Amino acid sequence: MSPRPSRRLALTGGLCLALLTGCGSSTDSAKGGGDSAARPPVKVVASTNVYGSIAAQIGGDHVEVTSIISDPTQDPHSYEADTRNQLAISKAQLVIENGGGYDDFVDRMLKSGGNSSAQKINAVEVSGKQAPAGGELNEHVWYDFPTVAKVADRIAAALGQVDPDDATGFEKNAEAFKAKLAPLESKEAQIKKEHAGEGIGVTEPVPLYLTGASGLVDRTPEEFSEAVEEGADVSPKVLKETLALYSAGKVRALVYNEQTSGPQTEKVKKAAESAGTPVVPVTETLPKGEDYVGWMTSNVNALSDALTR
Repeated sequence: MSPRPSRRLALTGGLCLALLTGCGSSTDSAKGGGDSAARPPVKVVASTNVYGSIAAQIGGDHVEVTSIISDPTQDPHSYEADTRNQLAISKAQLVIENGGGYDDFVDRMLKSGGNSSAQKINAVEVSGKQAPAGGELNEHVWYDFPTVAKVADRIAAALGQVDPDDATGFEKNAEAFKAKLAPLESKEAQIKKEHAGEGIGVTEPVPLYLTGASGLVDRTPEEFSEAVEEGADVSPKVLKETLALYSAGKVRALVYNEQTSGPQTEKVKKAAESAGTPVVPVTETLPKGEDYVGWMTSNVNALSDALTR
């Protein structure tokens, strides 16, 4: 869905949240050439820990990653950045944002901090995705594995520009990371082979790249998921239509965004549970202690398991 100001990652005057950071050491890291001990790590700032995790795996111990949003209980749409985030952005050598209006605060902080020299990666721009004719762009591109592979390559290239001595190591790490995406795409293909055309419900469009690649059809009224995403009330008529999907057994699973739940999405969840429809929880940021590949593996497996119940 197209981003709206009231529900996207917003920068406000009341800068109040704590900075959450993650360092770049990773089991996927690989040493580049040259004397790394003599060089400080590349300072990377990512809008969320989704991109922070990817950058950490590609940069290894040659990067210092700050993920502005890392709390899995935080609703990203109501996010308020703080002054320490601004400081991190002002010193960043590489900045990674989702784009598509999802995290516009990153660009605002770059401008206000006067940091025009940082390398910048916009995942939506990298994806090449555009809004369909007469429709709106689904900006949640981190649920699209081909896009994530492209972003990984761009991260490696950008890090190589900042730290040329370790460019080969970054490229190798990106290849290793992309190799881990292949089983996820294979799992999507398997789901598609077994369940193509089957209906699912969602509370927001967050997982639609994953479910679409898996051959599943979202039967949720667009007015419902759009209203939830924009923080607006769902009309009684649309809510009734949405709840009827479950009582009438028209969907095989509900894919439920845990980070933006509210009274109306809770009603949908209860309707699914009452009808015996499996509920697959998803989030917009990484759960604590997980990396990107582990997180997405859990999501794909949970979706597959729900469809076979």
